[in-house]
Amino acid sequence: MNQQEIIGRIKYLIKELNYRQADFARKIDVDTSNLSKYLNGRLPLSESLINRIVVNMGVSKQWLEEGTDLPFAKPIVPSIQLTPTIVQDTHHGTPVYDIDVTAGAIPRSQMFTDEQIVGWIDLPEIAGSDHRIVRVNGDSMQPVICHGDYIALRELTSMQYIYWGQIYVVILDDFRMIKYVRKNVDPNKVTLRSANPEYDDMDIYRNDIRDMMLVQQILHIDTRL
Repeated sequence: MNQQEIIGRIKYLIKELNYRQADFARKIDVDTSNLSKYLNGRLPLSESLINRIVVNMGVSKQWLEEGTDLPFAKPIVPSIQLTPTIVQDTHHGTPVYDIDVTAGAIPRSQMFTDEQIVGWIDLPEIAGSDHRIVRVNGDSMQPVICHGDYIALRELTSMQYIYWGQIYVVILDDFRMIKYVRKNVDPNKVTLRSANPEYDDMDIYRNDIRDMMLVQQILHIDTRL
């Protein structure tokens, strides 16, 4: 097994699950200093460490060792049930933008301007200057993401690596979509899949993708409250 690639996938897990390194070490019952040595390549990865991550984190061993399959049996995107008054004019937390991320063909550079901010959501589950919150219309991702929900997006610094089975906002020249991104038999393509079974899969060329943003959190707004 390629140790450096596995280290990269372990770091991905720590980041995507929003753990600090010490928290992750506790979850897999490994000394924090030893985990740091594993991740820095100063200690060789052991079968015991691999098995601890697989069992304690519910991760696919095939994905962890080989990079194939999906990290989890079902892609996990944390969701939070919120009241309609969660958006505040506090200038603290993560900015909320008055845009439907799937509507129109606004260039990426014009999507997240200060003029589009309508408030902020201050939650510990959503942190980091690279996060943006937008609303979603439509039913292609129901029941995972419902019409009127908000999603927290994390902007990617590179599209070189795609973590298969995760939910992304995919930006093309003419339109934008929220989809599961799946591996295609043609390495030059990706498959876009809806959660709603009424929608068919779409195969698109990688070169046609202009930008991608990872859906980090789903915010369900309970309109009954």
